[in-house]
Amino acid sequence: MKNFFILSICLLQASCMHNFPQDYPHPEKSPHRMQKHGDVRQDDYFWLRERENAKVVDYLKKENDYTTRVMAPVKDLQERIFQELKSRVKEDESSVPVRYAGYYYYGRYEKGQQYPLYARKKSSLESKEEILLNVPELAKAHKFYQTTGPMMSPNQNIMAFAQDTVGRRFFDIQFKDLSTGQLLPDKIKSVSSNLVWANDNETVFFTEQHPETLRTDKIYRYNLKTHKKELIYFEKDETFSVSVYKSLSEKFIYIGSYSTLTTEVQYLPADKPFDKFKVISQRERGHEYAVTDGMDRFYIVTNKNAKNFKLITTDLKHTESRYWKDLIPHRPDTYLQDVAVFKNHLVLDERKNGLTQIQITDREGKNSFYIPFADQSFLAGVGDNREYDSELLRFEYESMRLPPSIYDINMITHKQELKKTHEVPNFNPELYKTERIFITARDGTSVPVSMIMRKDFQADGKAPLLIYGYGSYGANMDPWFSSDVFSLVDRGFVYAKAHIRGGSEMGRDWYDQGRTLHKKNTFYDFIDCTEALVKKKFADPKRLYAMGGSAGGLLIGAVMNIRPELYNGVVAQVPFVDVITTMLDETIPLTTGEYDEWGNPNEKIYYDYIRTYSPYDNVVDARYPNVLVTTGLHDSQVQYWEPAKWVPKLREHNKSKSVILLKTDLESGHGGASGRFDQLKESATEYAFILMVDGFR
Repeated sequence: MKNFFILSICLLQASCMHNFPQDYPHPEKSPHRMQKHGDVRQDDYFWLRERENAKVVDYLKKENDYTTRVMAPVKDLQERIFQELKSRVKEDESSVPVRYAGYYYYGRYEKGQQYPLYARKKSSLESKEEILLNVPELAKAHKFYQTTGPMMSPNQNIMAFAQDTVGRRFFDIQFKDLSTGQLLPDKIKSVSSNLVWANDNETVFFTEQHPETLRTDKIYRYNLKTHKKELIYFEKDETFSVSVYKSLSEKFIYIGSYSTLTTEVQYLPADKPFDKFKVISQRERGHEYAVTDGMDRFYIVTNKNAKNFKLITTDLKHTESRYWKDLIPHRPDTYLQDVAVFKNHLVLDERKNGLTQIQITDREGKNSFYIPFADQSFLAGVGDNREYDSELLRFEYESMRLPPSIYDINMITHKQELKKTHEVPNFNPELYKTERIFITARDGTSVPVSMIMRKDFQADGKAPLLIYGYGSYGANMDPWFSSDVFSLVDRGFVYAKAHIRGGSEMGRDWYDQGRTLHKKNTFYDFIDCTEALVKKKFADPKRLYAMGGSAGGLLIGAVMNIRPELYNGVVAQVPFVDVITTMLDETIPLTTGEYDEWGNPNEKIYYDYIRTYSPYDNVVDARYPNVLVTTGLHDSQVQYWEPAKWVPKLREHNKSKSVILLKTDLESGHGGASGRFDQLKESATEYAFILMVDGFR
């Protein structure tokens, strides 16, 4: 492909920096004074949280108009990128059918459709197709539409499905009798999408969230024959949320109560849905555990005396921790993330040296083996498995260069069968190469970075770089495949993922080193990774770009304040930037349940620490980079007003001629647009912005 590097790029960048229109909107100021621990903060834009105020929506629309005007010179480029992204989507894509209870279940897209059809075939893949959910039809009347897909009763005759038509993750649950094709009159409104069936084919358990904080705090039981809805569990502790799930064996239904550092699990025989749930092990501060079963005993992944978790067993009658027996002991160099229990085998989802691995053993933890993977940087994990009595394990494998592949492996013979490789049109993996390196951060910690670039890339210090990061909640930003990024890579960009502290890539300690009073490690790691890539000649220091979303948007905001001159441009997607104000407001999401993540600012030690990095509170007079900020009016996780306030404050203090844009999706929530092509349009906007400020037209 034509090389886009040209000698005059720096001049182009300089001219772009001076030519952006600066007639951006100016929301009115209404000083709001906040005081805590003797510290006084003033927020001139606090009023933007008034969702029903017509002035708020009017302001957001004006910002959208300004963004459109600024990006008008690259409108054609934006459309070109969208067409590139779309050209890498197989429009009639389908999932690999998964067998369950005599049926093969799958989803498939038809050409031109934004949403999938969910279907099944009985007994054989040659059988007649039965459409379960026609999502394109269901979504027609809505600007936003999200569904869980089918949630089948054990006898496969009744289908539950949940749908959200706003984007705030409040779902309505409906039921369909597949023998008649008719919807049942039962409708459960404004709940979460978390639902499981009892084995009687008429009782379901589901969770409900608080209407303001969105904390899932209630478990209900509902019966389709009696139409009776009963509250069976309420989680009183505001730092905990609840979920309900069923084991692969289908013997038990579980209620999990979770906080950042503590877990409590209850269980109930799935054949006896009206029995009382029993606690496995009473909650104990700092003890995290997850439970499943093998019919005759419980298998528990626990961090009790095991920083990186271990696997224990206990019989069905003695579940308290004093009866637990180690099966897979703690390993300091291996992080045990999960276990799947089959009739004759255990499958352990692990992580070592920052990479995922899959270990298979018998039910006694013996005769173990690892599935071999050849690449130096990849993502592998357990796939969609629904049958307990099976010798086959479905797993998935991908890398930044190789699209996802679905395999079945015989757990006895070890024989693998490739079921499908995700087809990406107009893409040749042989044109690219990946690298995985370790960066030494300022405190001596080795931080892994995964990169993809063109195969003809030369480390000569001339390439533009887009570096992506997250670093919160112990979530891993693994080197997965994204067909979108090739619209930048094909134009000479290096795309990097920094596996910074705050995730769990290098084990549980990696997470602990990036939360509460150690949170700044996350920001410093990201900066140090960026600078090291420049030093190693992977990137031009004048052509650096950064991206992050949600808590990754907090990362971007904090890094901008610490090193405003480091990047030429940044994209902050639905960014969590007003940390103190949000964490002091117990009526909105991202508060009480996350004190162990950020610290409780009601306590001075945490307040003072957050005060030093909270992006909104630390905007200073500085030469800020070009910035694109995105948000959704109905965002349930990071409220729209955080980025909406941040943008005008950045502009007030910006001493450069960079452009700072706010783009609000007035129809969606935290995840952005719901249609697959509409999502590509969002990516096209972000990439066109980066290319615009990099100097391309």
